[in-house]
Amino acid sequence: MDTIRLDFARDANFLHAVEEESGQNLSTCYQCGNCTAGCPGAQFYDRQVSQIMRAAQLGLKDEALGNRSLWLCLSCQTCTARCPNNIDVARVMETLRHMARREGRVQHRPIESFWKAFLDTVRLTGRSFEIGVMADYMLRTGRGWGNMDIAPTALAKRKLPFLPHRIQGRDEVARIFKRYAEKRS
Repeated sequence: MDTIRLDFARDANFLHAVEEESGQNLSTCYQCGNCTAGCPGAQFYDRQVSQIMRAAQLGLKDEALGNRSLWLCLSCQTCTARCPNNIDVARVMETLRHMARREGRVQHRPIESFWKAFLDTVRLTGRSFEIGVMADYMLRTGRGWGNMDIAPTALAKRKLPFLPHRIQGRDEVARIFKRYAEKRS
């Protein structure tokens, strides 16, 4: 496991910005490591959750935002459930992801492309539409043909409908996206 480098420039306002945006008090984190110990994605991370939390605490913005782990986080909430100080660690990770995205620091483009494809279909249909997500993702990345061999079986079992289901509450979903867009501008 790599160690955190302390030769990064410190940003005195970074910790405050993370705490304000996430609504979490990072100073209560005493590096027990429970978040990292329970993380199902930890084996794939370049920085462990506890290292990212420490980087944020120390105002090491480049270290906290410039790692691949933010983009591999499953948002499963295991870290949050295991935190003895009731820090919503998953929310902190999500906040850091949003901050990195705003600053153009996306470290893993295929995952970012998948999120955009997923959200585009939810925005348009009110729910996830699998073929729509797959097509959008493939257009964004040129990837995704690798699992086409399972498509005939999924289609035969009606697991991949060609048209999205009509749902109730579609207008409410559209309002959520509108509020988010207004908040960002």
